[in-house]
Amino acid sequence: MRMSSGMAKEKHNFGTIATSAGIGDSCQTQIDGGQRLRSRTVDARRIVELEREVRKLRRANAILKVYFVKDLDLDGPLPVTGVANTSDWDIAAAADTSRRMPPQIPGAPPPMVELRVLGPVEAVVSGRLVDLGAPKQRALLALLISRVGQPVPVDLIVEELWAGRPPPSANTSLQAYVANLRRALEPDRAPRAPTTVLRTHGRGYLLDSRVVEVDVNRFGERAAAGRQALVLGDPHQALSEFEAGLALWRGQAYAEVADSTYVAPEARRVEELRLSAVEGRCAALLAVGAHEMAVAELEAFTQVNPLHEYGYELLTLALYRAGRQADALAALRANQKRLAEELGIDPRPALRRLEREILIQDPVLDWHPPQPRSALAAVR
Repeated sequence: MRMSSGMAKEKHNFGTIATSAGIGDSCQTQIDGGQRLRSRTVDARRIVELEREVRKLRRANAILKVYFVKDLDLDGPLPVTGVANTSDWDIAAAADTSRRMPPQIPGAPPPMVELRVLGPVEAVVSGRLVDLGAPKQRALLALLISRVGQPVPVDLIVEELWAGRPPPSANTSLQAYVANLRRALEPDRAPRAPTTVLRTHGRGYLLDSRVVEVDVNRFGERAAAGRQALVLGDPHQALSEFEAGLALWRGQAYAEVADSTYVAPEARRVEELRLSAVEGRCAALLAVGAHEMAVAELEAFTQVNPLHEYGYELLTLALYRAGRQADALAALRANQKRLAEELGIDPRPALRRLEREILIQDPVLDWHPPQPRSALAAVR
């Protein structure tokens, strides 16, 4: 049976409407799904932003705690206990950076503290000696001076101050010593101002080398200038430099902590520099013609330091120039015997050559007045 044209048209229209309806339903489902996906994405972003804000608030709270402690002048090392994750370490580092780089007041000179360890430890602030307190507090300062400009860990300080047997209250005592030293070294510091001289650095403390002057460094500079003047043929200037450097010594270097495992190598280094400066001063005395004075200095020096061969070389030359040829040879031979018996070695070549020159009274050993600097310049 054939459909009429009208019926066929209606059937086509019905199929089209049904198909359109199916497509519409599918599109609507997709639209609803997309909206839900965007909603979940927005929610996730908001959660991330909220978590970021929470972390910022925690960081700000931690920094405020640090500054609160600092305002009370309880500026001890940041505690390690309770650090749960990397962000907490970042907070500690940020607070520590604020202390390492204190704000500078434009036009204001930095505070200057003179520290002395060529003998018992001393500190001079604004031209006057300050009271450094109890023995362990003084030892703490000497320990820090031995590494001026470098952080010294708290654990090492405690180990050294209490000789490996720290009491349970060691950390508390150490923080009290630090607070006392800060008040002594920066008496004019405002209560809320950051420390400048003795600063916290991580889990340790340091003396800022930019604002302190240490007598060890001054001595080293004077000794180096004396040696240079000798090389340049200016013994009077050399004598002045050596004497100025040696005048800084008041006793054993780092006296409070000289036997400390941590400080002993530095104390020995400085002592060797002192012995070298004494020998340099005696060489300058010989160069300016003060032979008898050099003899007195060098006899005492070689008795205390019998293995310093350069000291014996200078003593022998001083004795010879003072008209004591026999004593000069006796000094050389006594040194030769000591080296053979105690160390099983011969004297160095310079001493053997000096003995031969004395025996023949070589004119090269005679003293000649130093030439004025202008004459030396003309020769060059």
